[in-house]
Amino acid sequence: MLLDELVKLLQDSNYAIVFTGAGMSTESGLPDFRSKDRGLWEKFNPNELANVHALLHNTDEFTEFYQYRLSEITKYQPHAGHHVLAKWENDGKIKGIITQNVDGFHSDAGSSNMMELHGSFRTFHCHQCKKEYERNAYLDGTSTCGCGGTIRPGIVLFGENLPQETFMRAEHETTQSDLFIVLGSSLSVSPANMFPLLAKENGAKLVIVNREPTDYDMYADLVIQDKGIKEVLTEVNEKL
Repeated sequence: MLLDELVKLLQDSNYAIVFTGAGMSTESGLPDFRSKDRGLWEKFNPNELANVHALLHNTDEFTEFYQYRLSEITKYQPHAGHHVLAKWENDGKIKGIITQNVDGFHSDAGSSNMMELHGSFRTFHCHQCKKEYERNAYLDGTSTCGCGGTIRPGIVLFGENLPQETFMRAEHETTQSDLFIVLGSSLSVSPANMFPLLAKENGAKLVIVNREPTDYDMYADLVIQDKGIKEVLTEVNEKL
């Protein structure tokens, strides 16, 4: 059985790293940012607003868009799978989590060694002077800093570079890993999708848990598509 194989891989591993994508968050009920049949697209066009140009030249609509996104995120919570990963990290079964998600659910669940490749909605700062602001203040409508700059979420916008320090740390953790588990990612976004192959090249076993096939399935030692992430993690945790 596939889950028994995953249990054995985890038991045999000394340095397991987990990589999570949008599928991890959608199981909490959070709509996928890219999904055009969700409410976000009825109100806004994220393609026009999720970038630096909008922050600088369309500030009011940029702020309204991100206050709306934040209010949507606060309606949802980490699911059981997030809590299993936090437990596994605490127990030493995994060493860390590389995530493409910006909702902060891994932190909320108690994970600590996280590499948030696209930043997080847990932090807010002035784009100009970098002064930090509380998430609740932003939600309540505070959008202009004392210096006159625009307050923004600590996420990577289109047109910005990925946080280099985080990326380098993720790269280092990947090369150290002997087991690399992908959860809920189509592995279609570059350069984040380089990590599974980097792990494989360095001798790690590769596991992909995703509802849809990915271009990397051919390289994986184990592919699970018939179960949700929450179900896989809770069942494997019980078997461990």
